[in-house]
Amino acid sequence: MRDAFPAPVSDRMHDAYFVFSILRALDAVDDLKSEVPLLGRPRALDYAAAEQAVLGEEGRSVEEVAHLLVGQLEGMPIWGHPRTQINVVPPPSIPSVIGSLLPAIYNPNLVSDDTSYGLMLTEAAATAMVSRLVGYDAARAAGVFTFGGTGTVLYGAKLGIEKAFPDAMDNGVPAGGVILASSQSHYCRLNVAGWLGLGEKSVVEVPTHLQNDIRIDRLEAAAREALDQGRRIVALVATMGTTDAFGIDDLEAIADLRDRLVEDYGLGYTPHVHADAVIGWACSVFNDYDFEQNPLGFRPRTVRALAAARRRISKLHRADSIGIDFHKTGFTPYVSSLFLARDRADMQLLVRGREQMPYLFQSGERHPGVFTLETSRGGSGVLAAYANLQLIGQVGLRVLLGHQVEMAEALREHLEGHASTTVLNDDGVGTVTVFRVYPDGVDTWTVKDRERTDPGAREELLRHNDYNRRLFRYLYDRAMRGEGVHISMTDCYRETDYGEPMVGLKSFILSPFIDEQDVEQLVRDILDARRAIRGETS
Repeated sequence: MRDAFPAPVSDRMHDAYFVFSILRALDAVDDLKSEVPLLGRPRALDYAAAEQAVLGEEGRSVEEVAHLLVGQLEGMPIWGHPRTQINVVPPPSIPSVIGSLLPAIYNPNLVSDDTSYGLMLTEAAATAMVSRLVGYDAARAAGVFTFGGTGTVLYGAKLGIEKAFPDAMDNGVPAGGVILASSQSHYCRLNVAGWLGLGEKSVVEVPTHLQNDIRIDRLEAAAREALDQGRRIVALVATMGTTDAFGIDDLEAIADLRDRLVEDYGLGYTPHVHADAVIGWACSVFNDYDFEQNPLGFRPRTVRALAAARRRISKLHRADSIGIDFHKTGFTPYVSSLFLARDRADMQLLVRGREQMPYLFQSGERHPGVFTLETSRGGSGVLAAYANLQLIGQVGLRVLLGHQVEMAEALREHLEGHASTTVLNDDGVGTVTVFRVYPDGVDTWTVKDRERTDPGAREELLRHNDYNRRLFRYLYDRAMRGEGVHISMTDCYRETDYGEPMVGLKSFILSPFIDEQDVEQLVRDILDARRAIRGETS
């Protein structure tokens, strides 16, 4: 069995065997690549067969296991392929893959620097770099890598609970706490409220403008109503880039509102403001970009979109905490998420007594395990994020995001030029485009607003919802055969004024390899799908 483990001391023969095993697996994966946006051939997922698996009496060789592992990837979408445009999954860079691999070999545990050594320094360095990027004082800020975007919201809400209910860590969460977030915010707000003991019903969902940002007037009304009822505001969650349409909340107005509420009601605590910026954080690289000079030469529509995003993203420093996903707009492998607190003193609210863990922290200097939810935290997400921060830098990230926004703007322009398609987020500022497709004879100049506002259009809306679902299924089935462009669908881009969901098709561009010809291919695929569906129903 020793041969199946990396040698703990340098051994040329065994080290070569280890490296060769990895290279052979990579070669086998590369053999699955072709011109189509899938690894290998499409395959049906047979869960019934998978659930019959039993642990064998005898093991297999390293070579046999590697072959089995490669086979598990067959049929996977290739996220970097320009014809893969599904929901918020980036291709990881080469250094970020290396950053994920190295900790997998040497297995650091970030519970303490005693078990992670230099990786703890890396976490501190990545935290400092991002703190400065978003406008925090890096000397005061603190950050921990956690288990995903949901984890960052959970940390933010937990700090809010401890501020609103100071004995909650010891005695549990009393009734009466509320979380305020927009109706377009990520559904993890409900998971977090449920798992933290607040309950999903404690989440107050605030309506949004048509641009999918929270309505501050309705937020203030909801907050004052909660306080008038004697409830405590645990957190106000600002969504800095919604998943469906990249709507960006007015964080500055939210923070100002929080401050007014504290003063008006004489609150004995300060409600926590958390910025869910897992997608939008990367736009901070444009905070000091000269859009007038435009040294990177972006097109006018792109400049307009990026400048609009910067206007609100530049206020991230007003939040008490921020959630950041490097595995979205940071181009790392899953999972690489950073919870960032503006004031490291806030993390003291989560500290547990060392006497509760007598078998840990006997050496070393820094021990995040005394305040993190997790005991064990791996180093892959940390080193992958650090790798890309070093590789890409601010200019590189501007180039990547700018190109992707440019391609999204090109897609919107193409869709707006066809009589059968209409863009739902036509004033969007991100890399996502949400659109609807209509059958012949529909006036797409007027139908969008009519479906959204007129209760008399309910049947028309539902009929067109079904049409878009069928069109998506046609496109999806083609994509799963390695044909056409792989896009996403949302069952509810937003609700109409009369309470019905509006289905939308969605292109989320994150591949650095996409060019305008790929955008044009998607439009052709959509028009082909219309003809195919028309043929099915004629």
